[in-house]
Amino acid sequence: MSRESLTWLNQNTLIGFSAKRGTAWHYRASHQGDEPNHYPGPIPVADVKRRLFGWEPIEGTLETSYLTGDGVTRLTDPTRKTIIRPDTGHILGVFKQGFQIHEYKRWLVQHIETILDDELAIGSAGLLKGGAVAWVQVELPDTCTTPEGVAFRPFLSAATSLDGSLSSTYQTGAQLIVCDNTLSAALASNNAKRVKIKHSRNSLGRVVDVRDALGIIHQAADAFAAEVRQLCQVEISDAHWRSFLDQHVPLPAEHGRSRTMAQTKRHALMHLWDRDKRVSPWRGTAFGVLQAVNTFTHHGQIVRGAVRAERNMHRMITGDIDDLDLATVQTLEKVLDRSILTKAA
Repeated sequence: MSRESLTWLNQNTLIGFSAKRGTAWHYRASHQGDEPNHYPGPIPVADVKRRLFGWEPIEGTLETSYLTGDGVTRLTDPTRKTIIRPDTGHILGVFKQGFQIHEYKRWLVQHIETILDDELAIGSAGLLKGGAVAWVQVELPDTCTTPEGVAFRPFLSAATSLDGSLSSTYQTGAQLIVCDNTLSAALASNNAKRVKIKHSRNSLGRVVDVRDALGIIHQAADAFAAEVRQLCQVEISDAHWRSFLDQHVPLPAEHGRSRTMAQTKRHALMHLWDRDKRVSPWRGTAFGVLQAVNTFTHHGQIVRGAVRAERNMHRMITGDIDDLDLATVQTLEKVLDRSILTKAA
């Protein structure tokens, strides 16, 4: 990873409760005169506004020019507009006129402020893709630990974008302390705890949906603990584990790059299963399988076109982490030929 990437992560992400969960892997001690981006306790709302969202996106026109035999011709498209970050001059997106900006201060801070109290505080916040995507994460101040020894922090994340890549999204999850992974807290629910609001002209009238979504964080801790309990009760034999690997990472018959990549991934998963403290304490259980796949995806899988921390955060705020964990459970259920999670009502 380049020094520029590390600098970006440390200047554009704020990490709270470091006294309880440790520092992020990309953390660098601040130099004299630098403002640290890690907070021992909660992140003050004022710091999120000042350090991350101290600018407002603006709309611009879409113009282009081209050279002809008669000179330079300039055209303007009145049906489209650009979204610009004024402090850097970067164009973050090009849209039809109906695109509605969801300002970060309003959609990620003001809405979040309505639920902050002694039990809920901001645990992380940041910008991705040059400011085109942003998130604010709300957490309970204390780490939860299940009887199975899984220490986690339930959270609710609020995220949106200025490049059209993400609707304004509010959802719950759980962050594991032992590995700094994000796991789904919706596997045992009939419906994922997620609300998405598109950037349409009618989106500003859906604030009531946002308020309903913000109330679900108190359910996340119990939901995730119930998932862990059920998954830890499902025994996975060595034969089951090998069968799972065969389905999760099929080994091509022909020798070549694809077979080599599959072998490398299988070896990494087996190492996690057998000897890595992030997974091996739950070896022989369905939770161990889930943890192995999730940990590999977060920390071992090859990342192209992005910084790993950015890719992990983007996976969390888009809900891809729910899809990853659900796919793992579904594959394991095929191996066992039975359901392993009791669906909540």
